[in-house]
Amino acid sequence: MKVLVYPHSMELGGSQLNAVQLAEAVRDLGHQVTVASETGPLMDRVRETGLEHIEIPRHRARPSPRVSQMLRNIVNEGGVDVVHGHEWPPIVEAFLNVGLSTRTAVVGTVMSMSVPSFLPRSVPLTVGTEMIRRAAVAAGHQDVTLLEPPVDTKSDHPLLDGTSFRVAQNFGPDEIVIAMVCRLVPNLKLEGLLSACDAVGAMGLDGRTVRLLIIGDGPARPTVEARAARINALLGRTAVILVGEMSDPRPGYAAADVIIGQGGSALRGMAFGKPLVIIGEDGFSELLTPESAPKFLQQGWYGLGKGSRGAGPDALRSALEVVLVSTSLRQELGSFGRRLVENRFSLAHAARTIEQTYLRALRGKSARGRRLTDAGRCAASLARYKIQRKYQRWMGLASAEDDNDRSRISQVLSAGAVTPCSVRVAPDPASEVSRQTDS
Repeated sequence: MKVLVYPHSMELGGSQLNAVQLAEAVRDLGHQVTVASETGPLMDRVRETGLEHIEIPRHRARPSPRVSQMLRNIVNEGGVDVVHGHEWPPIVEAFLNVGLSTRTAVVGTVMSMSVPSFLPRSVPLTVGTEMIRRAAVAAGHQDVTLLEPPVDTKSDHPLLDGTSFRVAQNFGPDEIVIAMVCRLVPNLKLEGLLSACDAVGAMGLDGRTVRLLIIGDGPARPTVEARAARINALLGRTAVILVGEMSDPRPGYAAADVIIGQGGSALRGMAFGKPLVIIGEDGFSELLTPESAPKFLQQGWYGLGKGSRGAGPDALRSALEVVLVSTSLRQELGSFGRRLVENRFSLAHAARTIEQTYLRALRGKSARGRRLTDAGRCAASLARYKIQRKYQRWMGLASAEDDNDRSRISQVLSAGAVTPCSVRVAPDPASEVSRQTDS
């Protein structure tokens, strides 16, 4: 197959990194894969993989009629079989031009925490959690496949040595390092970043010499820097360190003793064999254990509100302190996370899932009349959405990232009970983690 992969941006972030990784993995299955994208930090990764690249304008409307026409030209000139859009703008742009005027199939991936209501329902989708898959099917989407965020378990591995990175950051050999790798943005991320700073500050006042390492950049950086400076001044030492954006954050993961994260960053931390505390909003935090894992396998690596220890910086501190006091417990929980990633989130498994989605899309493309009806609904719903967003911005009510609107996330997480899935993990010779780890 000839496949055109279109990520929604080339910033360092989970969805777009997954798009590039999957493009490479599908290429390695024997298909001809091209990436169409703007320029950005992830272009280094595209060049390293040897994937063919076609540049699109960086500054554009979303969705962009100009880019939509570019996609059709690329398809017609290159004989492309499948266009794979990641997140809603690429999906809509591909569908409203390529999907309606050519024989090429359009496939979409949504790794955000909800599926926008205006997405075309005839486009085969992959989504990141079982809860979101069920919600999309209930909303009328015809073909929705669970594709949990993939992890490159070959490059993200416990054997990667983080010693040189620790030395470069002046970490002592016996210091406990807690790492967060994420974009510094207000929506979904900022609350957890500030809570982590506060939790480390509180532990420092009690005499614990833990360090918090924050890797990433974004518009919320001044706010995080101010909180870090306040904590460092309070403790009289550098307890919180912001290193900025790293095109390859693997040394940071490897150097850490504990990871705080959500989404793809949480899974990468597990791949490095590190114990993990999952964070969200409204003060949510939860230590990953065999007992807590089924919840995240259903709802995704995120949460809202109270966890088992309550909410806020105190709850996050409590979860961290469970693993800070025991090297053996950190090893056990890290091994559990690594096995879980290997068994369920490998990149090779994800590539095979995507390949089957492409083949199914090519076989089952709906009739033109049905696609036109779907396009009319999509365009009308999108227009209403755009008007609503303009009004929210005018009133100062709009979130920074509309594909992760908090109200939709809350609806997904609270939309009825789902049957917990079992955690199928290869047996480990080491003893199972005691239930006391989550008390």
